[in-house]
Amino acid sequence: MSAEFDIAETLDVKGESCPMPVVKTKGAIDGLAAGDILEVLATDSGSMSDIDGWASGTDGVELVEQEERGDVYKHYVRKME
Repeated sequence: MSAEFDIAETLDVKGESCPMPVVKTKGAIDGLAAGDILEVLATDSGSMSDIDGWASGTDGVELVEQEERGDVYKHYVRKME
């Protein structure tokens, strides 16, 4: 898969471990407008399930796509409301 999105903001949480990628993703998404997409760059492999679980259980956000590029995990989260 290759992400082709209009990215509103990129959040770099490389080198951070659980729970910081999710905590910082939530903080960044709160500052975006409805419809904006946040790109999250992480090196914690657990961020794949952590951000998926957070987005699934959080109203107003949608996990659009995740991909693994070498040792970097990319997450694309859309603010819905």
